[in-house]
Amino acid sequence: MVINFGPLLLFFAASKAGKTLFERGDLPGLADAEVASAVVGTGVFILASLLAAIWHYAKTRHLPAAMIFTTIIVVLFGGLTIWLQDKAFIQLKPSIIYGAFAALLLGGLATGRPTLQLVMGDALPGLSERGWRLLTRNWALMFIALLGANEAARRLLSYDDWLSFKVWGVTIAIFAFTMAQAPLLARHGVKLD
Repeated sequence: MVINFGPLLLFFAASKAGKTLFERGDLPGLADAEVASAVVGTGVFILASLLAAIWHYAKTRHLPAAMIFTTIIVVLFGGLTIWLQDKAFIQLKPSIIYGAFAALLLGGLATGRPTLQLVMGDALPGLSERGWRLLTRNWALMFIALLGANEAARRLLSYDDWLSFKVWGVTIAIFAFTMAQAPLLARHGVKLD
């Protein structure tokens, strides 16, 4: 839980701190409070994600493929956020990521190689080939739904409300969706304890 949600909680806290620092005049090089919020939050998120990966490796001497992939995405897109300092990119970034994930998963299904299995195979031992296909399809659809939700939220909400939606709404939705996959996993070979 600390590895998965710790960086996210630090991001949210650092985002709020970044906005406060900007309003106090402590971050003069940034365009506005919202950009300061994103830049500070993202910097802390990158650092926390890297530290979580290092901590996991130190404890297990192994990094799961999913953690490697996620950390690369965080560093790449987080680095772009800090470099560009563009509000439009900051809000569009999740849509780009969700769309890319959906395309990767659907592409893997189309070629007969469920991409999710390549990334998470170690995490779900015993899952049948059919189970992997169904789980991959479900996650692809979830990423498409998240893309649509982000597009609606960035157009309809203020930046602060969008940020709260992005951090809390998306996190809750992904957690609920993940739990909803338990019956599929159990039907297709995963022993849930």
